[in-house]
Amino acid sequence: MSSETVSLTSAQRLHFDIYGYVLLENVLTDDEIERIKNALYRIKDDDNLDGTRVYLNWRGDHHAHMGNLVEYDPALLEYAAHPKLVPLVEEVVGGAVRLEETEAIINKRSADADLDELNKRRYNPTGFHRGTQHGWGTYMEQNKFHCIFVKTLAYLTDVGPDDGGTCVIPGSHRLTWNQSEMIDAALSDDSLVHQVEASAGSVLLFGESLIHSTTAIRSDKERVILIAGYTPPMVREWPGNEVNPEFIETLPEEIRPLISGSDSWHWRRRY
Repeated sequence: MSSETVSLTSAQRLHFDIYGYVLLENVLTDDEIERIKNALYRIKDDDNLDGTRVYLNWRGDHHAHMGNLVEYDPALLEYAAHPKLVPLVEEVVGGAVRLEETEAIINKRSADADLDELNKRRYNPTGFHRGTQHGWGTYMEQNKFHCIFVKTLAYLTDVGPDDGGTCVIPGSHRLTWNQSEMIDAALSDDSLVHQVEASAGSVLLFGESLIHSTTAIRSDKERVILIAGYTPPMVREWPGNEVNPEFIETLPEEIRPLISGSDSWHWRRRY
């Protein structure tokens, strides 16, 4: 890990606090993007993942969802421990973190998609959800918003308005509305929903109390994203994302607690 201090700018922090997310542009280099994509396409095309801890789920023949990735390829581990991202996650969580999960999606427009129907709406979220809720997964410290479950979502392909960018309900990270009622209200008015557009190498940082969704693709492009989730170290990893203790023993000492959660009872708030 780099000793250089990395933090959100005041503008980025304000954007995060108001909206629940912030887009970090040009984080990954071209080399990092290609190495990560190559690893993910190998997983997608692998007919036998039984000797790994990776899981691969298909949602139709157009949407590959995979997870528990850090043991598969060094590029995927390097993203999870990225020195430009982990300090920003810690800033939002409010203390040291552990890796909670890794997942990736490679998807394109379904062959059965009705483009005329998709074009009737400005955005087409496919499944709004969130992983925690304001009031029991969030807190305020020094007048700043913190969430104990935070994700970084790396765009490995350019994502324009028709390319399936992540949809969010801005501000929902701080609301205690019934989730279904909030989603119904947002879907009734496109102005309440924002779809993130990004260039390859940019990363979306967001709290899991923010309601978000994958968006249906209208273009002919294939979208590739990689996601890492983080929590305080005393929180357990997402089921199915347990990392082999023998693999953890091979890691550099400076990132071992991040991957293993071994500092589980030494956590303190920093911000």
